[in-house]
Amino acid sequence: MNSIVPFVARLMESGWVSLLDYLAAHVLLCLVPAFFIAGALSALIPKETVTRYLGPRAPKVVSYPAAALGGFLLAVCSCTILPLFAGIWKRGAGLGPAITFLFVGPAVNILAIAYTGAAIGMDIALARIILSIAFGIVIGLIMATVFHNGDAIPEDNLFTAQVKVRPAIWAFFVLLVAMLIAGTLQVNWLTNIWFTVNLAWDVPPSLLGLLDELHLTIQGLLIISMLIMVASAAYVGLRNILEKVSGWTWVTLALVVVTMLIATPVIHAAGSIVIGFTGRSILIPLLLVALSFTAIKGLQRAELQSWLWETWRFVQQIFPLLVVGVFIAGMVKVLIPQEWIRTLAGRNTLWANLIGVAFGIFMYFPTLVEVPIARMFLDLGMHRGPLLAYLLADPELSVQSILVTSRILGRKRTVLYVALTALFSTLAGYLFGLALLVI
Repeated sequence: MNSIVPFVARLMESGWVSLLDYLAAHVLLCLVPAFFIAGALSALIPKETVTRYLGPRAPKVVSYPAAALGGFLLAVCSCTILPLFAGIWKRGAGLGPAITFLFVGPAVNILAIAYTGAAIGMDIALARIILSIAFGIVIGLIMATVFHNGDAIPEDNLFTAQVKVRPAIWAFFVLLVAMLIAGTLQVNWLTNIWFTVNLAWDVPPSLLGLLDELHLTIQGLLIISMLIMVASAAYVGLRNILEKVSGWTWVTLALVVVTMLIATPVIHAAGSIVIGFTGRSILIPLLLVALSFTAIKGLQRAELQSWLWETWRFVQQIFPLLVVGVFIAGMVKVLIPQEWIRTLAGRNTLWANLIGVAFGIFMYFPTLVEVPIARMFLDLGMHRGPLLAYLLADPELSVQSILVTSRILGRKRTVLYVALTALFSTLAGYLFGLALLVI
């Protein structure tokens, strides 16, 4: 009994530290804009803008890139890709473009890519985008060639309707992407401290001692406090946003802005509070002003309500799972011996990459949770090649998704799709690992 209590305490401490690291400023500045981008894509970009290019009559040079781009523009995740895939295929999309959409969709989800870049590195994030798109198109072409009779269903209005997107919406979307880049890009002019402000407040030693025990900084305490207030205000102000805009809606948006501003400076406490302002601290407020002006002047009230609702829906679905997943990943790090990971996937071999794919199949996690799990594998000694193989396979293949895909496509098509996905995910990780040696 005496040995169990310290072990459980160690597990909890590891999970807590992992969660604090996740809530650090660079991840927060990645996820907040990413959630708003996902909401904007879902609410403001009509699905017909993409799906009109997926029909069997569309040229391959148009339909396959459109299918690859569709997952990004429709902000799909691993839980919603299957019904969307079933819908566009059964309503007339070519089998090849539909398969490309199925493969690429979860892998290039804006939330997953942004979080991957912030938590693991932009090399993995960019490789995830480029290789997913390339291999998704190749897999789609192979499937369409082998099962050439899969495009016999006539296309309907979903693939012929033309919907224009107003310039104001594109401007709003570009500003949101700029916010994401400003919050995550690691370049000197954004990360360097340009000037500091000293606040003459003698921080009580008892508070500093408590924060040290909790593995918290003053900035971390402020951010967590703000997130709690944002969640409370959002529950009241956004859950009925489609019906009415209340005062709590504006309180929620104001608290989000304050949270973003707190996350940008670097705060130190040494007798007094020293706030270091980086280039990020200057650029993000300017972008917030431009974003607010564009939203007020360029978007209709109903569009704003729809955007906020879709953003809130994504947060409700994903953020709680993400917090739990990050905490569990921190605890699992204590349970898995480093030697196991280093022995199985510590080098860039085909066998190690295949093991990474197997991890993705049998250790399936909801959208974004695969990123902290991948971070855990990396910390335990997994090579970045097998790590990429895992990140490609996890959103695509799981026991659940394979069973659902089988019901949609049939057994033969599903077997080939799973085999090709496993093969190309393994090759993607292996080639990426070789490229790292050259670079």
